[in-house]
Formats: sequence, structure tokens, C-alpha cells
Amino acid sequence: MKKFILTMLMGLAMALSIPMTASADVMSLRGHALDDSAKSVAKKKQMKVKGGIERSYKLQPPMIPHSIEKDKITLKTNTCLKCHSEKNFKKEKAPKLGDSHYLDRDGKKLKTMSSRRYFCNQCHAPQLNADPLVDNVFAGAK
Repeated sequence: MKKFILTMLMGLAMALSIPMTASADVMSLRGHALDDSAKSVAKKKQMKVKGGIERSYKLQPPMIPHSIEKDKITLKTNTCLKCHSEKNFKKEKAPKLGDSHYLDRDGKKLKTMSSRRYFCNQCHAPQLNADPLVDNVFAGAK
């Protein structure tokens, strides 16, 4: 048994000492060679829309009509609440958190915001000033 373990350790040591080299260029899933000449995408600006962005269907979460680049959402900090909390929304002239944010999963009303609704950007997203990547004929519900 000791000889087996010693042989395995020696084999492992030899395998780790051999330098690993790439045998060919890295290929994309479509079969094209990937190289450093790929163009980086130009950064788009977030749209700023006074009065908000029209919803496409009845229960759609509202889109974020302002920049959120400096906003921070962690376990201890949510900068969205500085403007949109029940305490601050009037002073900041911002929309208040929806009543659905104060319901638990059984539909019971809570005194504070539900922890399931704390990470705002799970549902709410900023919009970019960019052309569509593909043709789109979607027409929202009125």
C-alpha cells in the first residue's frame, strides 16, 4: 500500500512539473479563432426620463428613469431607499415603494419592507440609450 501511495505521489509531482501549453488558438463556439483584436463595446449612457418610462404591460415593474451608477445595494446598504422609502419619498419628490414591497410571501402586510424586495435591481432596471440588437415588433398592452 505504501508503494502505491508513493508511486501516485511521484506521478502527480511529475504531472505538475510539465508545463501546460496551448496546442492551438482558442476557438469560439462558432469555430472562429479568438484573438486580442476584438473590439470593445462602447459604453452607453443610461436614459434619464422625467416622469418615468411607460410600462409595456399591466403588472410590469417600473423601469428606472435615472442613472444608478453610483447607487449601492448590499446586505447592509440600499441607496434606493434614500429617495423611495416611505419616510423620504415626499421630501425627495420620488415615487414611493409599492404596497407589494410590504407584503410577505403569504400576502400579510408587514411594517417594514419585505426582505424579498430589498434588492431593487432584481426587478427594476435602468434603460440605455442604445439601438436594438435585433428587429423588434413588440407592442405593449394599453
